Amino acid sequence: MTTKKKPKVYVTRKLPDAVETRMRELFDAELNIDDRPRTKDELIQAVRSADVLVPTVTDRIDAEIIDEAGPQMKLIASFSNGTDHIDVEAAARRGITVTNTPNVLTEDTADMTMALILAVPRRLAEGARVLTDNPGEWAGWSPTWMLGRRIHGKRIGIVGMGRIGTAVARRAKAFGLSIHYHNRKRVNPATEDELEATYWDSLDQMLARVDIVSVNCPSTPATYHLISARRLALLQPTSYIVNTARGDVIDEAALIKILREGKIAGAGLDVFENEPSVNPKLVKLANEGKVVILPHMSSATLEGRIDMGDKVIINIRTFIDGHRPPNRVLPFR
Repeated sequence: MTTKKKPKVYVTRKLPDAVETRMRELFDAELNIDDRPRTKDELIQAVRSADVLVPTVTDRIDAEIIDEAGPQMKLIASFSNGTDHIDVEAAARRGITVTNTPNVLTEDTADMTMALILAVPRRLAEGARVLTDNPGEWAGWSPTWMLGRRIHGKRIGIVGMGRIGTAVARRAKAFGLSIHYHNRKRVNPATEDELEATYWDSLDQMLARVDIVSVNCPSTPATYHLISARRLALLQPTSYIVNTARGDVIDEAALIKILREGKIAGAGLDVFENEPSVNPKLVKLANEGKVVILPHMSSATLEGRIDMGDKVIINIRTFIDGHRPPNRVLPFR
């Protein structure tokens, strides 16, 4: 009796122990125990020898890397929801299937979006620093000290009403916000009725009328700098913007300028245009209380990461067994 050879799977980053253990049981898996980001040369060596590559959003799998793939490399099973870090077109030209891990981070990301929607107007980060940076100097409660802005009764404009945007809308409605949204196409009437949502086919018109903007659309060529300098100028001076999607959806330089000039009230950012680099001007604005910045952690729950790993494993097993993986990503047309 012969034992079927396990596929060689190269994993680019450290994953939760439960996921890595299962991968070692099922595959000939090369793990990244020290979690050091792999260099481009190392990724090229990986695609030359492995059957399956498991990258994450921090790995740029471009056409140059894909063109170096050996004939045995047939699957890129990304540990991510988005696939903007992979040249899916180049993979398709080489006959390499690409998969992702959708629908497992919706609630976690929506939770963090709502946290930022609360944190920025209510000055939570500033308040926390009062007690930690200068212990013992707090003079106590005062009627006019550390005043923020109420969110109940305000209008939120959601840019991208997919699964995450809809989950944000449900949370925002529970906090008494009026739901407005812009999307490529209108959501179904039942969802609109549930959320009492107002649809805007013009993004410009919506931005000019809402108090809080939540960016929840994917990063694509069409959404690069979707929130441009011109569109940022449409916001009201009392408005806030929150981004838990991708950094390049907002023109970051223009956002910094408008924040420094006080032309909007504040921003909450979990993503940045040049990650992992964070613009020092944003850090300065955070220290001044004009922006809350987080290190890309909106999806960072143990449950979410394990769910992502399970999807990666299912995609690999399904593919190796000769079937179409459930989370196949098709190239843009």
